[in-house]
Amino acid sequence: MGPRIEDMPQDFKASLCLPTTSAPASAPSNGNCSSYTETRHLSVVGIMFVAQTLLGVGGVPIQPFGISYIDDFAHNSNSPLYLGILFAVTMMGPGLAFGLGSLMLRLYVDINQMPEGGISLTIKDPRWVGAWWLGFLIAAGAVALAAIPYFLFPKEMPKEKRELQFRRKVLAVTDSPARKGKDSPSKQSPGESTKKQDGLVQIAPNLTVIQFIKVFPRVLLQTLRHPIFLLVVLSQVCLSSMAAGMATFLPKFLERQFSITASYANLLIGCLSFPSVIVGIVVGGVLVKRLHLGPVGCGALCLLGMLLCLFFSLPLFFIGCSSHQIAGITHQTSAHPGLELFPSCMEACSCPSDGFNPVCDPSTRVEYITPCHAGCSSRVVRDALDKSQVFYTNCSCVAEGNPVLAGSCDSTCSHLVVPFLLLVSLGSALACLTHTPSFMLILRGVKKEDKTLAVGIQFMFLRILAWMPSPVIHGSAIDTTCVHWALSCGRRAVCRYYNNDLLRNRFIGLQFFFKTGSVICFALVLAVLRQQDKEARTKESRSSPAVEQQLLVSGPGKKPEDSRV
Repeated sequence: MGPRIEDMPQDFKASLCLPTTSAPASAPSNGNCSSYTETRHLSVVGIMFVAQTLLGVGGVPIQPFGISYIDDFAHNSNSPLYLGILFAVTMMGPGLAFGLGSLMLRLYVDINQMPEGGISLTIKDPRWVGAWWLGFLIAAGAVALAAIPYFLFPKEMPKEKRELQFRRKVLAVTDSPARKGKDSPSKQSPGESTKKQDGLVQIAPNLTVIQFIKVFPRVLLQTLRHPIFLLVVLSQVCLSSMAAGMATFLPKFLERQFSITASYANLLIGCLSFPSVIVGIVVGGVLVKRLHLGPVGCGALCLLGMLLCLFFSLPLFFIGCSSHQIAGITHQTSAHPGLELFPSCMEACSCPSDGFNPVCDPSTRVEYITPCHAGCSSRVVRDALDKSQVFYTNCSCVAEGNPVLAGSCDSTCSHLVVPFLLLVSLGSALACLTHTPSFMLILRGVKKEDKTLAVGIQFMFLRILAWMPSPVIHGSAIDTTCVHWALSCGRRAVCRYYNNDLLRNRFIGLQFFFKTGSVICFALVLAVLRQQDKEARTKESRSSPAVEQQLLVSGPGKKPEDSRV
């Protein structure tokens, strides 16, 4: 026997089909629409912008400058492996964050303001909001602890011995006789000569802010004129756009497409997707090191990885669930044509227009926005072994008057979420094979004195062209598949229901579009590299024997394409 109407909480009473005189007075819809509330929301957004800016400033020494730093102080043969390890460890952070987010989302968002009797929502309830903010506090504390060892680093990192000896040998061979006569040992001490030679291989001179502003446009134009740099950056923009869309909306996509909880979606992504990303990055670095790949080999590896990634993305269009029937929103195709959706039987129920407390009819798999829309007038709680189930009875708008179960209808293909995510993880691993080779194409394709600025320009383009607009593009595409919006202050607030088929086709279609763009860019990179390699071989065949002997001495054991890189 269910509880009496008078003993029910206010939100349950508002969701039931009650006569107009018995319906609880709801608060005015404009109660939370004051200018003070909107100003407070804007201040929170401002705090988030400042936090993201500080995060970007703190990440500069690790990513743009750290990449150039490692490549300068490591041996050429070890640099790809070290960079692969750096990128892989960087990806461990988001993977652990998704796992941490899965745990935090099991807690209610107002964990610090929980009412005395708790809340009646469960983690499967679509109205559940997890404690998303708690992960930021834990991650910020971990970042502060991880920053302490940076204070213990030396001012200058020691170079690997083989790299230092090789550079000195190159300088000794390439010095012209006229230069040797001008800088004779009688005029210059051996210590000063060695110091000057070491200074020739430094990255760039220390520039003041004014000098940097003056030199930056020249370096930018000079770098953008390099076809390999431009094409590789464009391909990385496509890959970053794909990654930004996945990282931002994949949990939401899995939650809506397969009817799973947000906590479970984050757990699956953290356990499957990011480990595959780490493996792909490390394997890419190992292949460049073990196979001694030059620019043509790196371009071929990037193109092969993206072609395989594109191939394994095709089945994703066909793995998913169609939307179930929702009363008043989707068309009815059930075997009960006599019951119209939103029939006249609920007109006297005075249902709230902005209410959302979904219930499901298990027999027909029709979902109603609230028990009131199903014509239900009472509520029953049945205790089970480990949990209690809430039913709504006396439902005049449900076929045969069956009781309805609280919560949204479960998906009939939720078991497909693991195969879907395995294919996504495999495609991510293949795409990440290109990460280290593409960076090596950039590091070896620009002048040494411009390397640091070139990597900085690369990351600037990735932020501006990929990580900023891509979430907006993906979010706009997802919004176009919404079939029922909740209203707040007379404006659209949150989407309650999506067309799952459109959602899958447009979300996966955007991913497929960016992957295709990356394939085209890498194909052009490989074509340009082959043309440059052909021209270099032709020029080498016409060179004099003396010049050939000098090239052999300066780069022993290297292929022609390696010396050019």
